[in-house]
Amino acid sequence: MKTLVKKDGLFPSLENKSIHNFFDDFITKDLFDWTDRNFAALGSNLPSVNLKETDTKIEVELAAPGMKREDFKVEIDNDILMISSEKEDKKEEVNKKENYIRREFNYQTFSRTFSLPETIDENKIEATYKDGILHVVVGKKEGIQKRTLKSIPIK
Repeated sequence: MKTLVKKDGLFPSLENKSIHNFFDDFITKDLFDWTDRNFAALGSNLPSVNLKETDTKIEVELAAPGMKREDFKVEIDNDILMISSEKEDKKEEVNKKENYIRREFNYQTFSRTFSLPETIDENKIEATYKDGILHVVVGKKEGIQKRTLKSIPIK
């Protein structure tokens, strides 16, 4: 059987899946990619968010499966929407016959903040959690016109 060699940058690496090359993991990783997908590799939970704005409301959908609605904290302060969560899990297994105690701790936390326009109505805010998605709807004040785009001529 022939071994395939892949040349990726300065260091060649073997294509055989059973051979794990240190240089492939350490040197060729994209350390400067700080998009959401890279946070999972760092052991962090940064949930993905969809934002939608209409003339009457702003909708936020935050993907956080496996949580409960009690785990979330949604607040607005000075036109800043803050969505955060802290969840702690503790498991303990005691086996007196085998003479051991096994303890596992898991702590998850995240915080997302969003700047909101001055047109929001702080009395028209609703949050629901269903099927792993946190839905937050922030209503806008009635009668306030959205500013239109104005083109400025250059002299």
